[in-house]
Amino acid sequence: MPRLALYALTVCLLAVAAAVVSFVQGSWLGVVWILLAGLSSNMTWYYVRRGKMERQAAAEAAQGDRTATG
Repeated sequence: MPRLALYALTVCLLAVAAAVVSFVQGSWLGVVWILLAGLSSNMTWYYVRRGKMERQAAAEAAQGDRTATG
């Protein structure tokens, strides 16, 4: 998993925990934490997919190099 995806996942988990704490304390500030969790969740999926596509492109390029020289 790419490093940025791990950072975004960490932020997502911390935001969810902060939202739970805020709601338990009776604060509506938890809504902001939920929005941040949603944003960081989307960022996590984006970086995971981008990393997967980069690895796939690199593998195809390496395979193309082998077939061109062989």
